[in-house]
Amino acid sequence: MDTKSPNSIGLDPTRLEKAGDLLVEEIEEGSISAASLTVARHGFLALARGFGHEKPSSPEAVTGDSVFLLASISKPISVCALMLLVERGKIGLNDPVDTHLPEFEGEHKRDVLVRHLLSHTSGMPDMLPENVELRKAHSPMSGFVEAALRTPLLFPPDTDFRYQSKGILLAGEIVERTTGRPLRDFLKSELFDAAGMTSTSLGLGGRAVDDTVWCGADADDTRSGTDWGWNSEYWRDAGHPWGGVHSTGPDLARLLQVFLDHGRCKDGSLFSPHTIREMTRDQNQHLRAPWGLGWGLRDSLVWNFFGDICSRNTFGHTGSTGTVAWADPVTGLSCVILANDMVEEGRMLKRVSNVVASAVLE
Repeated sequence: MDTKSPNSIGLDPTRLEKAGDLLVEEIEEGSISAASLTVARHGFLALARGFGHEKPSSPEAVTGDSVFLLASISKPISVCALMLLVERGKIGLNDPVDTHLPEFEGEHKRDVLVRHLLSHTSGMPDMLPENVELRKAHSPMSGFVEAALRTPLLFPPDTDFRYQSKGILLAGEIVERTTGRPLRDFLKSELFDAAGMTSTSLGLGGRAVDDTVWCGADADDTRSGTDWGWNSEYWRDAGHPWGGVHSTGPDLARLLQVFLDHGRCKDGSLFSPHTIREMTRDQNQHLRAPWGLGWGLRDSLVWNFFGDICSRNTFGHTGSTGTVAWADPVTGLSCVILANDMVEEGRMLKRVSNVVASAVLE
């Protein structure tokens, strides 16, 4: 993605500077210790800047290209893999899940369709009852899949909305069984390489944890410091499709631009415009729970901190480690905020997003 000055693409540089100042203030207050801010418009990068340090008490400064654990921004990325297979005729959105995962048995499970996994209406839970035990035991993803296949539904499919990581886990398992390849390898060759996302990987991608930004503002945070927590080599490289992608602000801006450009990328067409439309339109109107396929929408009630003044067409996703990525098709603006902790249940992300959205001059 080429760089242009903010003024040349209709953005107020003073307001972008103010957005960065808000992140500096949070670092000075100690609520986070690292962040990056990336802003693009009309396919050009206007800002990619880092703040703070990659590790608590470390002198190594965060840059615009520092690698963060994305947490749940991984969800729409994993869904992209499945949608590529929909385009190729390998999977249907209205396929019953048990046609791809025969072990998916239990009450109401034969009524769960693939599309329900992607729009948080499948009835699957967010986290498994065995989640902590599986992580403490350093279970591979296959252990999580086995538990997810047998866990009961919380409600009959398509009758309610419940944000759920385990639906995305099963979507990733469908990709693996359909292609015969690990999801991380399929994503690299079919999505990341094609979109020019050279610093993105599901799992560590051959890096060491020390090559990435620490999760958590405090090095003694128990979420971060255990051998199964955010910063453990086990969890960083486990490859969980609901939260295990590592990336940079500019790489995410490249992916968002593919969606703003109706599926086109530098080397041609990555997605059909029809796929882009389906992924970014409300699939849950009958439930009054706006969500696309993978992507959250501006008026979704959970995990979306895109700000208050972007258009209703805005789509994106948030991650519990303190991240958000969104794009507004009306203004051609995209914004990626990567931090290393969630502040005030996401209100920091919303405040920064509001300032970025206000920078549009025309």
